[in-house]
Amino acid sequence: MATAHASITNWAGNITFAPSHLHRPESVDELRRIVAHSPKIRALGTGHSFSRVADTAHDLVQLDRLPRRVVIDHDASTVTVTGGMRYADLIYLLHQERLALANLASLPHISIAGACSTGTHGSGDTQRCLAASVAGLEVVGPEGDLVELSRDVDGDEFAGSVVALGALGIISKVTLDVQPAYPMAQRVHALVPLDEVASSLDEVFGAAYSVSLFTDWRATGDVWLKRRLDQPETAWDGGRRAGVPMHPVPGMPVELSTDQLDVAGPWHERLPHFRPELTPGAGEELQSEFYLPRAAAPAAFAAIREIADLVAPVIHIAEVRTVRGDDLWLSPAYHRDTVTFHFTWVDDLDVVGPVLAEVEKRLRPLGARPHWGKLTAAGPAEIVAGYERAADFAELMRKRDPEGKFRNAFVDGLFGSL
Repeated sequence: MATAHASITNWAGNITFAPSHLHRPESVDELRRIVAHSPKIRALGTGHSFSRVADTAHDLVQLDRLPRRVVIDHDASTVTVTGGMRYADLIYLLHQERLALANLASLPHISIAGACSTGTHGSGDTQRCLAASVAGLEVVGPEGDLVELSRDVDGDEFAGSVVALGALGIISKVTLDVQPAYPMAQRVHALVPLDEVASSLDEVFGAAYSVSLFTDWRATGDVWLKRRLDQPETAWDGGRRAGVPMHPVPGMPVELSTDQLDVAGPWHERLPHFRPELTPGAGEELQSEFYLPRAAAPAAFAAIREIADLVAPVIHIAEVRTVRGDDLWLSPAYHRDTVTFHFTWVDDLDVVGPVLAEVEKRLRPLGARPHWGKLTAAGPAEIVAGYERAADFAELMRKRDPEGKFRNAFVDGLFGSL
């Protein structure tokens, strides 16, 4: 199905897409025909990116109408899902089979292919970004051909193909690693001094399987501990344990948050911050995020706190998380253990823009890599300079898509001159 001259927005409403045609195929064969006959085409997932990574003036395709297919391989400990499927749809099916994913993002309502293609992550000292769980891909190539790639067979080229910003084709299937299901419990430690977090980073972020710090950057923050009940608990007990449920953003309805107060529950009802069964409405916000080497975390804390009075009035909340390094060429955690600094800004780019630029000015010398799907003040050359495999990725693009069918202005700005 194709709609001519469609105009749609992303989740936050800060990006308006105006493709020549919007396609929503109902089979992989239909998707292949669309790609084969299109001069230029991009894929749009659930629209949770704040950048123009998916934007195009040509053909845009959404895969939400493909027949949902979930194939579990118990021997290989993998699950293969249709392109366009959301984590929120998959996790219940896995739990019924007593299986689990290693990690989830804060919001489980995002598409699996889109999240992996942009290097999106959860949190945890031992947990890599979501794309690192990808064991295989099926991609529709420029001629409508099906290209199958796997971690075991395609090695280094596979590592260049997972976080690929949609530039190598349209992902029709994703194969993910799975593991036995595990129970979890979650609690919040409120009013933890930021000085304590910065000086005791290993203790704080090693206190549970998944840890997040929420703060306005003035003096204190709330530390969310998501612990696996099949793993030992650590001794860290900073701040004061919250006695009532909380929302990451002060003043927002706590009913949207996953259960806390150390109440045990299944993995998929504790790992995200937001309940999978409740679909959130459009977000009146903007977002930025920066991935820094873990060793740079204390300096980054100090740099942001120096301008806390500038940052705090224009954010809803900020979040700090940890991510283990990986070998995916365009992953912002490529070859380094990482601390991420996320900013949920108010929905006013004129006000936010100068503050964002000041934040980046301070974090860039520390090795900051911006999230591919979020707002940044950095230019394309500054961004790709942080990726040692950027030229290799540009070469891979030319090999797999010599005519540039899957590229857009966002991709060409980054890699077109390499």
